[in-house]
Amino acid sequence: MKLKILVVDDEPDLEPLILQRFRPQVRAGEMVFVFAHNGEEALRMIESDPEIEVVLSDINMPVMDGLTLLARLNEMPRLLKTVVVSAYNDMLNLWVAMNRGAYDFVTKPIDFEDLETTVRKTWRELEMLHEARRTRQELAELQAELAVAARIQQSLLPEPMVARENLDVAAAMLPARHVSGDFYDFFQIDQARFGFVVGDVSGKGIPAALFMAVSRTVLRATALRGAPPNESLAAVNRLLVPQSGGHMYVTLFYGILDLNSGRFEWSVGGHAPPLLLRTEGALSQLEGPRGFMVGMFDEVEYEVSERILAPGDTVLVYTDGVTEAADAAGELFGRKRLISTLRDFHPLTAAGAVERVITDVGFFTGESPRADDVTVLAVRYA
Repeated sequence: MKLKILVVDDEPDLEPLILQRFRPQVRAGEMVFVFAHNGEEALRMIESDPEIEVVLSDINMPVMDGLTLLARLNEMPRLLKTVVVSAYNDMLNLWVAMNRGAYDFVTKPIDFEDLETTVRKTWRELEMLHEARRTRQELAELQAELAVAARIQQSLLPEPMVARENLDVAAAMLPARHVSGDFYDFFQIDQARFGFVVGDVSGKGIPAALFMAVSRTVLRATALRGAPPNESLAAVNRLLVPQSGGHMYVTLFYGILDLNSGRFEWSVGGHAPPLLLRTEGALSQLEGPRGFMVGMFDEVEYEVSERILAPGDTVLVYTDGVTEAADAAGELFGRKRLISTLRDFHPLTAAGAVERVITDVGFFTGESPRADDVTVLAVRYA
């Protein structure tokens, strides 16, 4: 960084003295000095030269004095640091200058060692301010990008489904950051079969969100071909492994419900098993093969589990952001508390189940920030 300094003083002898003293810095291209003889001339030079960042100004000058110049400089919307110069016995004016925003001062007769120290200190301050400004700008740009990413990610989620005669679906996702590594999806495969998915990508932030978008797109495209859940996960795994390079993976649950018969089949890739809320109020965990996480290992095979649902049964799928939600003391919400939450409140709708879980997790964590995304999806075979 090159520093450009404007020296404002009506003494003609000061210019050669400063150029002599700072000759090494000028020759090295570190510093550039320009000169004005009064405040009005200085203002014209500053307005026409955006590279000037330090003003070294005498207080007592003709036409426009240093205090008036300082007041005018404070009105400018640019980064400037002013060092004032005055006689040692003129402390009143120095005090006024500092109160008007001068960064520092030196006294006459000028001690050039002190002047160089003051200039370098001012330079360091400017560098820190420039860095802070760049950081703020980068942060603002990042926040804008994150807001766009969050909107795009939200648009990937399916629209809420109106309850049908034989199907009721509800879901919620609360990201821990601007964007989420969790996702859910549901879709009609054909006239009889309804598919639904919950996934949780390893990691956080934008990389997880990008991997989430790829995972969701690949799974939906594969699932809509009508393949069983285990074959769909295997196909997604084959496509994701080259993309992840072994650095990221996604845990997945994918289930298919036959709306005519109540036949429910599902496969799990490293994900928590779903819960089954029976129509009579009983609650249990749907056990079955867990399988490996998706996108991590080549040639992984997944198994499929099957069950016949009775009218009124609800399948609830969640990510570990639910069970691993922590309160201020660090205690986890846990699977037992989740089961207790749903057992104590038997919902009549899918939305009731989702709302109950989200509400209880929020009440449990209180003001503690979320460490992980929280996602819940409920499908009720009506």
